[in-house]
Order: sequence, then structure tokens, then C-alpha cells
Amino acid sequence: MRVIADLHIHGRYSRATSQSMCLEEIARFAKIKGLNIVGTGDFTHPKWLEEIRESLVQDPETGLYKIAQNQALPVYFMITTEVNTVFSSGRNVKRIHHVILTPSIETATQINERLTNYGDLSSDGRPTLNMSPSELVEEVMEVSSDNMVFPAHAWTPWFSIFGAFSGFDNVNDCYQDMTKYIYALETGLSSDPPMNWRLSQLDKFTLISNSDSHSFWPWRMGREANVFELKKPSYMEIVDSIRNKDKERFRFTVETDPAYGKYHWTGHRNCNVSLPPKEAIKLGNVCPVCRKKLTKGVEQRVEELADRPEGYKPCNTINYMHLLPLSEIISTVIGADPSSQQTWSIYNKLVEKFGDEYSVLIEIPKEALGQTADEKIAEAIVRVREDKIKVIPGYDGVYGRPIIFEENQVKKAQGKREKSKQLNLSDFL
Repeated sequence: MRVIADLHIHGRYSRATSQSMCLEEIARFAKIKGLNIVGTGDFTHPKWLEEIRESLVQDPETGLYKIAQNQALPVYFMITTEVNTVFSSGRNVKRIHHVILTPSIETATQINERLTNYGDLSSDGRPTLNMSPSELVEEVMEVSSDNMVFPAHAWTPWFSIFGAFSGFDNVNDCYQDMTKYIYALETGLSSDPPMNWRLSQLDKFTLISNSDSHSFWPWRMGREANVFELKKPSYMEIVDSIRNKDKERFRFTVETDPAYGKYHWTGHRNCNVSLPPKEAIKLGNVCPVCRKKLTKGVEQRVEELADRPEGYKPCNTINYMHLLPLSEIISTVIGADPSSQQTWSIYNKLVEKFGDEYSVLIEIPKEALGQTADEKIAEAIVRVREDKIKVIPGYDGVYGRPIIFEENQVKKAQGKREKSKQLNLSDFL
């Protein structure tokens, strides 16, 4: 069976997360999205772990968890969390985020008992721990060899393994002797597999994608995900297929176009400055408006570390597919916000007709889509599916802007950024 999993989200005890982000709502919207498995997120937080205990029940067949009061709902939970390690490396202070997967509430509890020695787990759903990444992995793996740790959103400028501000140039430098337990790397919104394939050091790691969502809305949760083909969903089947980079079971990742991510290009949001790597380098990574340091984008950071040319594809890679959330596609076509009633009306018609969002995005033919929604929306969905759109790149915390119908949207998109200093925008378009 096809299994679509988003293994990195956050609960309502994480900063900048709605108090409505409870497990029941996560499950409800996961079904609408078409997710079969979703991470609980934040098991390190004592109150959230208690809600996990109260709201979920372990399924005896899969070992995964379901909503106790609605076990017929076809959504499983995996026990997951994200943590921030803060530590000194030479003269620098490093801040690196990691995702932890664990098979049960019992093992999660044991992990928490160890990590509480390194920081206040109740301070945030994603706690800050005074320990090195290697210490983190050692503590987690001593609880159970079935646990998994991987670097979160590996390229974002802050809090990531390759981050421009406090990251490393090499995985081994980060995890040291515990690198042997690192099997995967999360690409994040601002990078995709082809960008990561340019680094030969990453060939041994499985590239995975997750939303890192702080919201249950379908334009956030599941915007990036992992697609498996399994006899039945289970924790060990998922983990084993990732560890072994098993292309028969791990079929492909769902990725947004990396330009859609908030940190793809180098820039300065306060001055509306957005630059591709070559232009940023020419300026010495200094903002031409205020003369302050620019936020180095992921594309530029990849360029610094890459030892292969663009377009290189190594052997034995997991496939990928570029998609955008359905709400984003509809809102781009009709010129409304993704959360508007107009967008929801069209979205609901498509999901009610075809079952869930992923079916609409990946499988349903254009003709069938056009019979339920406007033909232009049907055409837009297919263009996204076939990777025939363009995106004005995001930068310094600003999301990229999709261009689906170039003839109608370029001027509108440029108008919304008319103050931006996008020095080679005409070349990009």
C-alpha cells in the first residue's frame, strides 16, 4: 500500500504554534491532506507527552498509534520530536536542530529522562539542550537501537547542520564518532535532492522531506513528505527503509520547489533585497541599501560546499516530485489568500470529490479535475504536477512566489515586489 508520511511537525506547546494544534485536529487535517502517517512532534514536552498518552492508543498490528476515540480514522501517528542542541565548537557557539523518531511512548519517556539533564524540557515543544550532537545521539541510541536521529532542515541559515551562521561544512564534524548512527538528512523547504546531490559527502545519507509545520492547515502540514510502498505501515518498516535507502519501499519524496522556501536566495527582508549567489558574492554579502550583512541563502551555501556541477545525479538515489499545496495553487490562480472562503470552497469540492489533497495533486487526470473545478485550476494543478511552473525565490524569511500562468502573473508578482532589488529577476523568469 502507498503510505505518505510527514514525520516532523509541532504541537501546541511549541513557540509560534496555535493552541488549537491538538492531536485530534492534526489527525483530521492529515486525512484531508492524504497523509497516512504523521509525527506527533514534541514528545520531549511533559504536557504534550501526557496528551499523547491520553489521546492515542497503540495499534497492535503496526506498532504505530491512532486517535483513541476514533480508531477508524485512517491516520497513524509516529512518536517524534525536534530538539535544539547548543554547544561550543572551538571559538564558536553552534546551534543545531535534530529530529528524533522513537517506536513507543515508553521509549520516548526514557529519552526524556536522559535529556532532562541537559535542559528544561517544559520550556518549549522544541527544547534547547546544552549538549553536543554526538552526546545527543549517544543518549538517544543508548535507550534503544530502534531510535533514529537526523539533522532537521539541514540548510536553513540558522539552527541547521549546514547553516550559514552556525553550522558545519561536514556531517562528520557535527556528529563526530556518532555519525555512524546518522542515516538520513532532512532537506528543508529551501533545498531539494538535486541541490544535495552536488555534495559527494551526502551520498551515503537518505534524503527525506517533512513539513516542520506549526499548523494543521493543509497548506502547511504535508507540504513536504515521504512516499513509501509497504505491505503494511509500521515504525520499523519506515525506519528500516530509510536506513537502507531502499528504493523498493521508499519510493520518492514530495518537495516544494526550493525557490518557494523562505531562505532560498541571499537577501535582506527589511530592505527588500533579494539576490542569487553570484550577485550576492559580487557585493561581498553586504546589503546594497543599509550596508548590513545579508542573510546567506541556501542556494549560495550549497554552492560553497558543492564538489559537483549542477545536474549531477548519483547512483542509488530516492526519487522526488515537486509539488505545491493545493490551497496555494488555487489561491495563486484566483488571486485570493489560501485561507479565504473562496479558496476553501474550491478546495473542498476537489477533496470531497477525489478523497484527499494528494490524490488531486498526483493522480487525478486533468479532464476529471476540470469537471469539478474551473478548467484553469485544473490546468494549474497539472502544470505543478509536471514541474512546469516558475517561482520567484524566497529570501530572508519571505516565501517564494509561484508563477503558474506566466503571461498573467509575472507583472502581478513583480508588482507586489516592485521595491525588491532582485538584480537578475528578468533572467530567472
